[in-house]
Amino acid sequence: QVQLVESGGGLVQAGGSLRLSCAASGRTFSTYTMGWFRQAPGKGPEFVAFIGRRGGNGYYRDSVKDRDRFTISRDNAKKTVYLQMNSLKPEDAAVYYCAAHEGPYYSTNDTMNRAWYDYWGQGTQVTVSS
Repeated sequence: QVQLVESGGGLVQAGGSLRLSCAASGRTFSTYTMGWFRQAPGKGPEFVAFIGRRGGNGYYRDSVKDRDRFTISRDNAKKTVYLQMNSLKPEDAAVYYCAAHEGPYYSTNDTMNRAWYDYWGQGTQVTVSS
């Protein structure tokens, strides 16, 4: 089992940057595929990005691919996954959650499905002022 704790959210002006962190407990962090989701007020949760167990290039929702606005990364030695968010827009405002799936991914479609993940953090609020 793993526990996830997000941090790094806050208030930022449009065009600004934030770096979210998600620290995991347990000894087997490197066996988990990690994802980020977000939920804005009055909207359903949506996939943001995921990264495989060994790191490398992540996979992103289309709205954050533009100009490489968001970058997901992980440090298995620190048992932490990050989400660097640049050029933030008001529509990026949401509660951001990290999630962990025990094992590898075989389909990016799976990684975009909330039900595929086994563990969730409590979320961190991101507010973007226009």
